[in-house]
Amino acid sequence: MVLTLSNNQARRLFLDRHALMEAPSGPAKGAALADLVHRLGFVQVDSVNTFARAHDLILWSRRQSYRPESLRWINDRGRATFEHWTHDASKIPMAFYPMWRMRFDRDRARLHAKWKDWHGQGFHAEIDKVLAHVRDHGACCTTDLAEDEAEKSTGWWDWRPSKVALEYLWRAGDLAVTKRQGFRKFYDLSERVIPPEYLNARMTDEEIVDWGCSAALDRLGFATSGELAAFFDLVRPQDAKAWAAQALADGRLVEVDVTCVDGRVRRSLAWPDVGDRMADLPDPSPRVRILSPFDPALRDRNRAERLFGFHYRIEIFVPAPKRRYGYYVFPVMEGARLIGRIDMAREGEVLAVRAFWPENKVRMGQGRVARLTAELERAARFGGCGALRFSDGWLKDTLPAN
Repeated sequence: MVLTLSNNQARRLFLDRHALMEAPSGPAKGAALADLVHRLGFVQVDSVNTFARAHDLILWSRRQSYRPESLRWINDRGRATFEHWTHDASKIPMAFYPMWRMRFDRDRARLHAKWKDWHGQGFHAEIDKVLAHVRDHGACCTTDLAEDEAEKSTGWWDWRPSKVALEYLWRAGDLAVTKRQGFRKFYDLSERVIPPEYLNARMTDEEIVDWGCSAALDRLGFATSGELAAFFDLVRPQDAKAWAAQALADGRLVEVDVTCVDGRVRRSLAWPDVGDRMADLPDPSPRVRILSPFDPALRDRNRAERLFGFHYRIEIFVPAPKRRYGYYVFPVMEGARLIGRIDMAREGEVLAVRAFWPENKVRMGQGRVARLTAELERAARFGGCGALRFSDGWLKDTLPAN
């Protein structure tokens, strides 16, 4: 028989895997912070800073003692994480570095062809020049290699060749990001950044596929083979599909039916002890949380919509008159439910709350408004804001029309 997970069970299992079931308390620096990043699998880095950068808000929503300098310390000095690509630039546990060699090799081949077509015979010379500069002069950023004139790119905007070379060498694993100042990356030789036990470790492609699918399932609770491949964006979909078929045949996986919010059932894969795990899940914390739009629990927008009925799209690139909500709107969670989204931004030393839209069938009674306000006060302190200001009519009755 195939086990069926109710929608509530599926939400709780998924959120527990993403550290969103327990109260957002406890230590959030050093080894404890490194453990949290490991539990999540990665933390996406993003440059938008209307209130707090994505990586900081992701971690703060789970441990409200977190402060941004703690992530910088474990990355830049403790070397508990490294920066590279998942779906976007991310902080990744250092223990995963050997698995990322599959990504390095893939990016090297893809970007080599892309840049060679653009620069022709200048490709190797530019790479060699930039690599020699880093080897001789140490860590550098793009402005250290500034040239007199920008050169047009057909793929990476209007980047100078030296900037593209730095990015290529980083994506291919020859260089590593040793730190960021502000949001500017500083690159150095990988052997100067990555601890030797991880730099020198090697795994076969088969071992990496097995790890990538297993580690993704650990963090998703249940998934299709496509979702396993997409989690880290490390394993190719066809390889994840083959892995899943073999793991099912070997009895390493079982099939489960996951009930979506609309009552439909979606066949997924899980570990054989998924039923036992359900029995051990804690009750969800009643806290209201403000989440990053890039939170790993919401990164898969389709999954979030199936499980929570929460439709979310970034509107940064939507012209202002056509935005439904706002430039950068934050999802809001209560317990195991997404209850709305909030438009807020730091304005000097004030956290300005412009609007909150509750989801359909979410009643904003006095108690819920009080819990939301308390979270906004905590957010204001985290964001270095001395005051909280609400616009007139900030609490909306319903979602705006499409």
